[in-house]
Amino acid sequence: MNHRVTKLQAWMKENGVDVSFVSSTENVFYLSGFFSNPHERLLGLAVFQEEEPFLVCPGMEVHDVKASGWNHEIIGYSDIQNPWELVHKSINKRIHNVRKVAIEKEHMNVERFEYLTALFPNAAFVSAEEKLRQLRMIKDSKELKIIEEACALADYAIEVGCSEIEEGKTELDVLNAVEYALKKKGVTEMSFSTMVLTGANAASPHGNPGAAKIQKGDLVLFDLGVVVDRYCSDITRTVAYGDINEKQKEIYDTVLKAQLAAIEASKPGVTAAEVDLTARRIISDAGYGEYFPHRLGHGLGISVHEYPSMTETNQLVIEEGMVYTIEPGIYVPEVAGVRIEDDVYITADGVKVLTKFPKELQII
Repeated sequence: MNHRVTKLQAWMKENGVDVSFVSSTENVFYLSGFFSNPHERLLGLAVFQEEEPFLVCPGMEVHDVKASGWNHEIIGYSDIQNPWELVHKSINKRIHNVRKVAIEKEHMNVERFEYLTALFPNAAFVSAEEKLRQLRMIKDSKELKIIEEACALADYAIEVGCSEIEEGKTELDVLNAVEYALKKKGVTEMSFSTMVLTGANAASPHGNPGAAKIQKGDLVLFDLGVVVDRYCSDITRTVAYGDINEKQKEIYDTVLKAQLAAIEASKPGVTAAEVDLTARRIISDAGYGEYFPHRLGHGLGISVHEYPSMTETNQLVIEEGMVYTIEPGIYVPEVAGVRIEDDVYITADGVKVLTKFPKELQII
């Protein structure tokens, strides 16, 4: 049994959970090593306190499960079978009286929950999310190495993007050049839809790249991430194309000051709230508080947005092994949009910044 499953089993014993049924792609991968996006088909991993776990998946993926290294029972089903009947049978082979089931309440849809409650009408259902988040929050050395590789490719992507900036090119022109360069490096997946936003568009925190053309005096914002071995990176850089005005520079300098201070504040023993407020106070004191509308950052790993949420109200204590983003921003409509984001790893006594592309204002 791998150590991740063993830790889940220890939690189950402490809390009297008979079976945990894990159904999200990310958590099935985390616990089993098998990654699949089965769309509407059922994917699930059943874990017991003592008995052998089993994995249920579409029959066409059984070979892939074996190839991933999973060496416990695999239940493959065809498109004309009801997989819940097979799940019920396999659980009953192990436990005759199921009293408590842990599920991913945020992931499982109502239809699937109704299947489970019909199969186990006398069972109580509890959430497995909190424990799974805690497990995934602390990265081991292998995970860190993969994330570092993803971050290095993200740095490269920003370098390519900056080299592609020219007057008259559109946001999509630059975006396509970045992703093509990454494909030539062997990258097959981005962490999320790549963002290249210029001028007024950069003042939209989640803007959509399009046909807007880059002009002299624009701030150009890049937000992107690269997936390596199922782990994500996430970086944002904002650069200037030609000279920018004093207001734009003031906004940039304020964001950079806030970002560097939040990095310095990141260490074991402080809270997520303290880290967020370190940046937020700097931006507010500069008069831009209302223009920083989002949290400081988020956990990073198999998902690009993981636990924890780095907000001013989150009293979670930072621990060694955590990986999260630090990404303050100021977005003033028709004036400027600036965000600067790094991925950081918490060490025993401080922080290691994983994304390396320079943050001092780049004028292209």
